[in-house]
Amino acid sequence: MAFSSHSSPSHSPQLSHRDLHSIDDERLLCLPRSVYIHIPFCRRRCYYCDFPIAVVGDRPPLPRTDGETTGHGSSAISRYVDRLCAEMSVAPIPSEPLQTVFFGGGTPSLLSVTQLNSILNAIRQRFAIAPTAECSMEMDPGTFTQEQINGYVSFGINRVSLGVQAFQSHLLKQCGRTHTPDDIEHAIAMLQCAGVTNYSIDLMSGLPDQSMDDWQDSLERAIALSPPHISIYDLTVEPGTAFDRWYELGQAPLPSDSTTAAMYRNTQQMLTHAGYEHYEISNYAKPGYQCRHNHVYWNNQPYYGFGMGATSYMYGQRVSRPRTQESYATWVTKWIAHNGVLDHPVTSEEESLLDTLMVGLRLARGIDVEALRQRFGDRPVDTVVCTLTSYIHKGWVEWIAAPTSSAIPTQPDTPGVFQSVQPSHHRIRLTDPEGFLFSNVVLSDLFARLTET
Repeated sequence: MAFSSHSSPSHSPQLSHRDLHSIDDERLLCLPRSVYIHIPFCRRRCYYCDFPIAVVGDRPPLPRTDGETTGHGSSAISRYVDRLCAEMSVAPIPSEPLQTVFFGGGTPSLLSVTQLNSILNAIRQRFAIAPTAECSMEMDPGTFTQEQINGYVSFGINRVSLGVQAFQSHLLKQCGRTHTPDDIEHAIAMLQCAGVTNYSIDLMSGLPDQSMDDWQDSLERAIALSPPHISIYDLTVEPGTAFDRWYELGQAPLPSDSTTAAMYRNTQQMLTHAGYEHYEISNYAKPGYQCRHNHVYWNNQPYYGFGMGATSYMYGQRVSRPRTQESYATWVTKWIAHNGVLDHPVTSEEESLLDTLMVGLRLARGIDVEALRQRFGDRPVDTVVCTLTSYIHKGWVEWIAAPTSSAIPTQPDTPGVFQSVQPSHHRIRLTDPEGFLFSNVVLSDLFARLTET
């Protein structure tokens, strides 16, 4: 379908505490070309989840007289949609249309087609969406009908991220998921019937009582379905979750660290052998199907974030919305009263460098040393290079285009070694899979070295 465009107004809301022209980094002056929309509603809270959500129960959508459905928990969702659109109505307007839109949650597929269209219309009216934009939506098996997905597609959704998590009934129950293995295949069939050719499935490793046989089976079944994209997430037991109350790290029924590491290595081997590119620490894609929206985060670029618990990144500021419906409603009222201008600390150079490293080293292509040097200067980047290259002998770090030996510092503590760091046109990265497996160790050391200097 064609996406609408609009003329930008003569001005955008300005930050109140400083003149934007005083910002030295021109990147910070660029408004985002990507937007994240948080839809917090879920049928129930999964036992591992600490996301900002609102539970609406298992009741089905309610029919209306015009044949449309109102969505699950219709009154709460309708109020939220109105509030979300109001929040967007005073956001700064970019000079170019959006290139990516991402509906996350929660469970966005609990929206009715009409509710989704209302949000998309609000986005188009305020920002405009490029005709070639990637418009993604997270969906859970068993939460949508063929009519829904057909409607979503008709209004512009062209990529779906399907929350599969596991293919075994006992593991789905163990996680508190509401769908069944049969729902997974049915959901994919509906996506294909609706003409969705760009979709991803999410899987989780390290679940309670999950064996290597279970994980092998999930990978084999995922490969057999041949989705264009697969995301693999290792369970993190977050404070305050049901899993946090029930389980203790290092003890059964959670798999051991050695088992989860074996799962990661097995995943890398099986999926790359099946033709998937391991382009990010948790993500695999067939050629041409990398997630464009997530690259905005991984490249530390600006983005809009709207909705309960969402975070935006503009003008060097990260602005987080409250995580409950009541506090979010109060925040939106204040946001509108101030015409989309709220003071938040600007990200410092040190914070920006740490953010860039944390997300950039998640990518298989690693980080461009020269680009890093031009942006942050020689001294901190020399520290980065020296620290990372100290892990080469472990097999955790590598240069993509190996520089000459004389240009690589082999003794990071040697005085004057920084002057020998010359591989400015090369990239440095974590190895796959070992470097990715030990990324927390490398990053912790890197952050400690940088904050010492």
